[in-house]
Amino acid sequence: MSASRNAVLLSVLLALLVVSASAFVEELDDTFMETRGADDIWLIKFYAPWCLVCKQLDPVWHQIGAELKSLGSPVNVGKSDASVSTGLAKEFRVRGYPAILLLKKDVKYNYSGPRTRDGIMDFVNRVGGPLVRSLSSLQLFQHAMSRHNVMFVYVGATSPLKGNYTSAAEELIVHTYFFSTSRDVLPKAVSLPSLPAVVVFKDGAYFTFNEELDGDLKSWINRERFPNYFKIDSYTLYAMGESGKLVVLVLVEEKSLSEKSLRFKSLVDKVAADYREIYSRNFHFGFMEGSDYINGLVMGEVTVPSVIVVNLSNDGYFLPPGIMETERHLLEFLNGVLDGSIQCQGGNNVSQRIKRLIYDAKVTLTPVFQQAPLFGCFLVGFPLAIAAAFCYLCCRARPTMSDNDDNDGVALLAPSLQHRKKLTGKKSD
Repeated sequence: MSASRNAVLLSVLLALLVVSASAFVEELDDTFMETRGADDIWLIKFYAPWCLVCKQLDPVWHQIGAELKSLGSPVNVGKSDASVSTGLAKEFRVRGYPAILLLKKDVKYNYSGPRTRDGIMDFVNRVGGPLVRSLSSLQLFQHAMSRHNVMFVYVGATSPLKGNYTSAAEELIVHTYFFSTSRDVLPKAVSLPSLPAVVVFKDGAYFTFNEELDGDLKSWINRERFPNYFKIDSYTLYAMGESGKLVVLVLVEEKSLSEKSLRFKSLVDKVAADYREIYSRNFHFGFMEGSDYINGLVMGEVTVPSVIVVNLSNDGYFLPPGIMETERHLLEFLNGVLDGSIQCQGGNNVSQRIKRLIYDAKVTLTPVFQQAPLFGCFLVGFPLAIAAAFCYLCCRARPTMSDNDDNDGVALLAPSLQHRKKLTGKKSD
């Protein structure tokens, strides 16, 4: 009896926890845009009942709702079934599931990072707060520096440059933090050529925006928002492609690194730091654990460890023409990519897209055939059978050339037969 009673109590406790967590996440429908407050901030997850990733994210989503409420955050958390509330999904231009967005004063911010609690909470804290955060003391500046790998700071009084900076922050705050301060707050070691100025602090150094050399401020921020050399995942790699730069990538093992992997990582890290002034306008540098993502890009097995340069703007890639052992080898490789002597492979033209579809289908179906051959045959054979039956029915429904010829022949013969009958009638008369 005691065991059954404990099981019942445990079930009731779990149910209460689920209900209490659900109380912090509101289900939204097509009336949301009409009933929400003008100044409300909403974090919304769009899902579909059949989406497995959406179901896996659900406990994390309720945890985020409870945590934000306990912190007194002004951000409301909601979710919406996009297969039911189609009007709301259309309003937010939802294309895939789960889609995560933050609505703030009629501005919609899309979240494209990893579907984890830490990633989403950082996004909420960044976008839900002020566009540009003021640093009023050296202590606040040092605290911000300790928390952020990359930090953009506007220094000076109100100016047209600050207007451009705020405009860039409104769009790019989904990716990075923006701050403003006065010159006397910055450490004495920070030297600025003139004021006002926009400065990026990263990798233990700082760099000042120069309009003549760097061009558009927003484009410069988008290029500089990544550390000089760091660990890259698939989400970050995709975002790097949007900056217009190529990515110099070291592929290493996922767990225990070999001596060659450590040497490659050290080599690329050194070149990224020592030759920043030469290559930073064209390249990002980093390393990635595992090669699954890159295998899909090149449609084959990439050796690990290895060095590859990828162009995410057109799904192209560059491979070293020879061995990669010394700094000189790496510099020759990068220079060859820039001057065009090393040919770009891959791409996103029609033929490459067809090849990639075939490759993706092969990669997806091969494990199925290995584990369940009959089910694999059904997956491939059933659509082919449907297509064959459809083509057969279309061919049966279309009139053949012989039928058309026969009908035309009858139509042509009919007048001559009638004419012959008239002639026969005259002769009989």
